[in-house]
Parts: sequence; C-alpha cells; structure tokens
Amino acid sequence: MTPLAQELARLIRDEGPLSVSRYMALCLGHPRHGYYMKQDPFGAAGDFTTAPEISQVFGELIGLWAATVWRMMGEPAALRLVELGPGRGTLMQDVLRAARIVRGFREALSVHLVETSPVLRARQAETLGAAGVTPVWHDRVEDALEGPAIVLANEFLDALPLDQFVLTPEGWRERLVGLNGEGQLAFGLSAEPAGEIARATPPGAVLEQPLAALETVATVARHVAARGGAALFIDYGSMRSGFGDTLQAMRRHGFVDALAEPGDADLTVHVDFARMAQAARAAGAAVHGPATQRDFLLALGLEQRTAALSRRATPEQAQTLAEGANRLVETGSATAMGELFKVLALAEPGLPLLPGFDLHRLSEQSEP
Repeated sequence: MTPLAQELARLIRDEGPLSVSRYMALCLGHPRHGYYMKQDPFGAAGDFTTAPEISQVFGELIGLWAATVWRMMGEPAALRLVELGPGRGTLMQDVLRAARIVRGFREALSVHLVETSPVLRARQAETLGAAGVTPVWHDRVEDALEGPAIVLANEFLDALPLDQFVLTPEGWRERLVGLNGEGQLAFGLSAEPAGEIARATPPGAVLEQPLAALETVATVARHVAARGGAALFIDYGSMRSGFGDTLQAMRRHGFVDALAEPGDADLTVHVDFARMAQAARAAGAAVHGPATQRDFLLALGLEQRTAALSRRATPEQAQTLAEGANRLVETGSATAMGELFKVLALAEPGLPLLPGFDLHRLSEQSEP
C-alpha cells in the first residue's frame, strides 16, 4: 500500500467510507502524500503530457486569442491574466511571448496563478522568472479575480473532485470508497438511497455530479459578466450530458486502477461541457462553444503558425513542430486530442463572437 492508502484505510476504519469526491481530493491534494503536492507529474519523465508541453504553438495561439479578446474589450489599461492550474508555467510563458506582438497588451497585464502545489509553484517561478515575469499566486479561484480579467484553464476542470451515484432497483445510491475483507480499498454503495435524482435511465447507470467544477465555472462566469473579460476552458470530455463512470487514474503515461496507487497516480474525470455551459449562462455570462480542440486551433491558425515557424527551423525542428501540431488536432480514435478535447469560452455579455468559435468557418473547414 502507498503511504496515502494506509492513511485512507485508517480514516475509513475510524469514520466510515469516503465519498468519491473526498477520495479524489485527498489523493490529489493531501498535504503530505497528495499527488500534486509532492511531485512534478508533467512531461516524458512524469505521468502525462499536456498540450503546452507538446507544442509551443498551442500557447502562442492562446496568447494571441487573449490579446484579441483584450482589444474586443476596449483595451482596458489594467487586466488580470489568470491561469488555473498552470502546470510548469509553460502555457503562460508561451502566451506572454506571443502577446508581445500586440501593442500595449503586455503592459496592461498582471499575471495571477491559481496553484496549491508548492512543487509546481517553484517550477512556475523558475519558468516565468526566466521570462522576466513575477506572477502572484493564489490558493483559490475567487481570490485571483479582481477587475477586468481573462482566465485560462487547460486541463484544470478534469482534476476537480466529483461525486458518483449508481441507480439500483431501490433507487440512486452514492458510490463510496471503503475497505474489502482484506483491508484493501474497494468501491461500494451507500446503505440508504441518496434521494430523488430526476434522471431517467436503466438500473446500473452511473451519474456523476461535478459540483466543484460547476461552482468554479459559475464563479468565473459571474466575475466576467459583472467586471468584464472572458475565460477559456480546455479539457477532455463530452459536449452532451450523459451517464457513465469517467473516473480514471494514470501513472507513467498509462492507465492504472483508480484505487491501486492513491497519491502516486493522477486522478481525473471527463468534463461535462453541456453542464458547464449551462452553469455559465445561469451565472450571467455569454457562452461561446463548446468546440472541439481541432476546430478551435485550426480556426486560430495552427497550420499557418506551424508553417511560419518551420520556415525558420532546422529539418529536425520542423519535423517536431509538424508532429506536435498533428497530435493536437488528430482525430480518428477515442483518445485523439483533436476530438476528445473540447474548448468552452465565457465572456461578458455584449462582446462579439470570440476568436475560434466562428461556426460557419469551422463547418467550411470540415467539408471534404
């Protein structure tokens, strides 16, 4: 058992089974043994690789997206550029490099990062310090929001804890993490029904309740609606709500049992973008998308930017650029980033259609 598994077993023996959301929160954020609190999980030497680590073009396009949105806002003299879950700082580094070509944008910015991991804060300070940037860190999303803001969140919502419910003949019951007869972590169901959940589906279906993600989106939506700005959420998930168990664990770039290595494996869930959009609208923001990552990046000029960089690159560098771009927009399988990942933007009401969400243009690009 991992050190956290031993601690969780003691906790369950003392207090009873854990909700899935509490299990996720402890696995990822336990002060001593939490996955994100003790290590840098990114890159080839880690457990997974995110889009900013695959290609610099990803962050550069988002930087130009943010600069364009700033212009659409009327070029406010002071703007908070906020990133939720900034990883190593790679995305923000690329965003700021690209932003320099838009006159006045870089000077208007103050950079704010929402990060609880001391290990990753140190990496972010190193990355952005080399770029001459001193960010302000926050533990909570709401603390980072003040005045006009543009918020970026790449693979952030998928790591927020959620609860799960299973439909049994007796009604919906909450899925819990307890101990089996051998003292190992095991899934089970609550003894009592969880109450009425107005979702008709066959018995055995799993319903996920992503309350933390919904509240995060609503918090950002309320702010940009009232104070001005926009937000960009990029993550893997679905455009339509449905049923199913999406909890997954990853270690060394492969999937492992979600209960096997708590604290040593990443835990994530798929994002329900339909519900995120609904929460944003209810909070007063205008919603753009969701779009697939492929459509969004192609609309922003992925191919043109990659070609421009390749003309100044060595053959080996050009090949790396092409491979990275292809990986970002690849389709044809359930795990291909181009269609698995979705992009949702929120904005203050009254802004024109945001870059990357021109549906007419996207439909033309998708035609054979």
